Amino acid sequence: MRFARRRRDPVEVNLTPLIDVVFLLLIFFMVSTTFETRQALELELPESVAGVDLEMSPVTLVVTEQGRYRLGERELSASELGEALAAEAEQARLHGMVLEADARAVHADVVRALDQAGMLGIRQVRIATREPQATSTQAETP
Repeated sequence: MRFARRRRDPVEVNLTPLIDVVFLLLIFFMVSTTFETRQALELELPESVAGVDLEMSPVTLVVTEQGRYRLGERELSASELGEALAAEAEQARLHGMVLEADARAVHADVVRALDQAGMLGIRQVRIATREPQATSTQAETP
């Protein structure tokens, strides 16, 4: 007695669910990953011809045009500056501190920051500047 053999369908792997899962994982990691970004402030640094390029210092103090201070990611008022600098003083004594003051900042705000650094024993303070922009001055001939 001969039985009729059934035809077997060829085995195929359906990749559609696998691709869907990979895309979901990709979206999850893209959304959940945090990138360290430095908050940008609109600073207009003063110009300096004698400036020297330096590597970034671990302690950077920013003085804004409005007289606010930023140390790392923390925004500070003048009354909070001393306490915040004291927390970073050891690091600043070892590696120095960079002061990024807006060119339109009030001189008293910059002096206050330098005074606080001096009281904490921070002796190596660099002031961030930018290179002068080339201005093309052409004499007009009548």
